Amino acid sequence: MSCCEDKGIEIIFEDNHLLVVKKPVNIPTQKDESNDSDMLTLLKEDIKKRYNKPGNVYLGLVHRLDRPVGGVMVFAKTSKAASRLSDQVRTRQFKKVYLAVVHGILRKPEDRLEDYLLKDTGNNTVSVVKEGTPGSKLAVLDYEVLRTHNNFSLIKVHLHTGRPHQIRVQFANIGHPLYGDQKYGQRVNKPGQQIALWSNEITLVHPVLKEGMVFKCEPPGNEPWSWFNMAT
Repeated sequence: MSCCEDKGIEIIFEDNHLLVVKKPVNIPTQKDESNDSDMLTLLKEDIKKRYNKPGNVYLGLVHRLDRPVGGVMVFAKTSKAASRLSDQVRTRQFKKVYLAVVHGILRKPEDRLEDYLLKDTGNNTVSVVKEGTPGSKLAVLDYEVLRTHNNFSLIKVHLHTGRPHQIRVQFANIGHPLYGDQKYGQRVNKPGQQIALWSNEITLVHPVLKEGMVFKCEPPGNEPWSWFNMAT
């Protein structure tokens, strides 16, 4: 068993230019102060072992997922692919769809949220601030409610900007914090609950072949996802 399989990382797609994987929850995207095993290091080690590559292995980080968030992730296997995918992120050709479970029943079954967010690097939190606040950045997403269960809603989120903690902060701001979010939903979540946020789908243009590609990855079958009968 490889180090990736041991950590629950599944390869969704791979060629000479792209590596698309299913990121398990609670693994950092890249090395941080915790010094825990991270996706970038684990995948480099896996490539080195599988292809018997000498020296350092190149793997480009195209986008990030918060440590507690799982789902589909795309990495670049060449610097050219990394540069072209980064351009797609910047021009919003690189499209990301998330699933989330939030507290409460939303008043609008679908809507766009636009907020200005400011990150406090000291305590690694993000807050909604007034337009024009120095250092703030515009955050935009569209959502639709897929199902409800008791006082929870399963939502699909189309992310238009990739701000830190964006989905978590924007939904907490409208009174619907994510299930299990210990940072932005402390008043309604229990300690130890796993945040219900999942990278469900990524659409991109292949950096070399120029073909449109869609990669999907379904959330786990445990609670709270199981409340919504995801298979139907």
